[in-house]
Amino acid sequence: MPKIIEMPKLSDTMTEGTLAKWTIKEGDAVEVGKPIADVETDKATMEYASPFEGKILKLIATPGVKVPLGSPLAVVLEEGEEAPANLDELIAKAQAAAAPAPKEEKAAGGAGAKKVAAPGPRLPSAPRPVSRAAASNVRVKASPLAKKIAAEKGVDLGSIEGTGPGGRIVRADVENAPVGGGSAGARVAATPAIRPTYGPEDERVPTSTMRNIIAERLLASKTQIPHFYLQVEIDATPLMDFRAHLNASAEKSGGVKYTVNDFILKSVIRAAQAQPAINAAWDGDAIVKFKSVGLSVAIAIDDGLVTPVIKQAEKKTLAEISAAVKDLAAKAKNKKLSPDDFAGGTITVSNLGAFGIDQFSAIINPPQAAILSIGSIRKVPVVNDKGAIVAGQRMWIGLSGDHRVVDGAVAATFLAEMRKLLENPALMLV
Repeated sequence: MPKIIEMPKLSDTMTEGTLAKWTIKEGDAVEVGKPIADVETDKATMEYASPFEGKILKLIATPGVKVPLGSPLAVVLEEGEEAPANLDELIAKAQAAAAPAPKEEKAAGGAGAKKVAAPGPRLPSAPRPVSRAAASNVRVKASPLAKKIAAEKGVDLGSIEGTGPGGRIVRADVENAPVGGGSAGARVAATPAIRPTYGPEDERVPTSTMRNIIAERLLASKTQIPHFYLQVEIDATPLMDFRAHLNASAEKSGGVKYTVNDFILKSVIRAAQAQPAINAAWDGDAIVKFKSVGLSVAIAIDDGLVTPVIKQAEKKTLAEISAAVKDLAAKAKNKKLSPDDFAGGTITVSNLGAFGIDQFSAIINPPQAAILSIGSIRKVPVVNDKGAIVAGQRMWIGLSGDHRVVDGAVAATFLAEMRKLLENPALMLV
C-alpha cells in the first residue's frame, strides 16, 4: 500500500505551510530522516525529513503553494511495490480527509439544535447590530465585576472577546473596550484596510506565510498590548576595554572570542534574575511569573525576523551563551531551526547596533511582557567627573514593556541593573 507524506505540524501555531522547494524528484529513493523538502511555516523555513523509506512515486504539492496541515505532499512506494491503478483516487481521498470542516456555531438547546452562522465583521460606520450573544442565545461568560463595570460604562458584553479561562470576560477586557462596543483590538481588525494605489510599472509581491503571520502578530501586539517605552544611556567604554582585553588573551590561548552582543545578552539574563517581575507574561486575569529565563534572540533572515530561544539561559556561562547564539544564527541562516528552537521564550532582545541604528523602540513579542532594543556604540564627546569634555563611547538601550504586567519602576530598575553590569562587565563573570 503506498504511503502518503503529509504536510507536518512544524510549529505549535502552524495551521498551514508553504512548500518552498523539493530537494528530491520523482523516482528518487528516500530514507527515514533524509531531507526531502523545505517547508515555510509561520516561524521559519525548515527542512522536512521523510517519515518513510522507499521510492518517490509522485510529488503532489507544487513549490510556492500553501498546503493545509495533513494534506498530501507526495506518495512513497516501498521496495518492490507496484504503483496502484487507483492512485488518483487515493490522493483525492487523502486531500478530502485533510480539508478543514466549515466553521459553524451551535445555538443553545443541545446537539440537535439549529446551527447559526457566525456573524461577520462589523464596520465602524454601520448601525450597531445585535450582539453575538443575543444572536445565538448563548449566555455570556463574565465575572461579576466585569458585568458591573460593563453596566456602568455601557459596554456590550456580547461584543467582547474574553481573555480569561475558557474565554471568560474579565475586568481588564471591559476596561479596555470602547464604550458601547467590543475590544479595541477587534475594532481595529474590523476597520477596512487602506489599500495602496499602484501602476503597471509597480510590482505587487505576494507575501509569504511567515510574513503574513509576522504582520498579524505585530498588529495584535500593538493593538492589544498597552506598550510603554523607556531608554537608558550606557557608558560603553568599560565594556569595550574589557572585551578587548579578553579577546586579546583568547587570541593567544585559542579561547573564546566575544562579541558585544554576548555581553548584552548576559546582562539581560542577570538583570532578569535580579528583577524577576520583568520575566513574566499576561494570562487574562493572572500574571505568569517564569522561573527560568528563556532568552529570545531576534535574528534577521531574508523574509523577516525569527526569534529562536536560548533555554534556561540563567544556567549558562558567557562562553555558553556566545556559542548558543552563534549556533542559532547559523541554523537560522541555513534554515535548520526546529520547532523546539522557538519554544520557551520569556523575554526578547533585538539588536540593530550592527546596522548603525542608535536607538529605537521595538514591538513586544507576545505573549512576553518585555523586549529590549539595543543600539550601536558611538564615539561622542562627553563630560567627565572633572567637568572636562573628553572622547567617550555611548550606547542606548530601550525597553518596551507590557503595562498590564510591568510597572515603570520595575522596568527602570531592570535597566539600571543592566547598566551596572555593562559598565562593570567583570561582574558578569562572577
